[in-house]
Amino acid sequence: ATDADEGLYGHVKYSLKTVSDMASNIFHLDSETGAISLLRSLDYEEGDSYELEVQSRDGGGLSDTAKVT
Repeated sequence: ATDADEGLYGHVKYSLKTVSDMASNIFHLDSETGAISLLRSLDYEEGDSYELEVQSRDGGGLSDTAKVT
């Protein structure tokens, strides 16, 4: 996400809005960059797909969400 505002109003933070318990033990979301990384290796036996709902929010309180599968 990007925000053209300057200063605090242009600073975007990220959070997981909806995530299953299993996915929260596998994925990590960097709140500053929005980068999603693995906390451990994926195991197809445990799950063949995962869905995360990521929320971005700027310093002015505006937000949006995106589903990541």
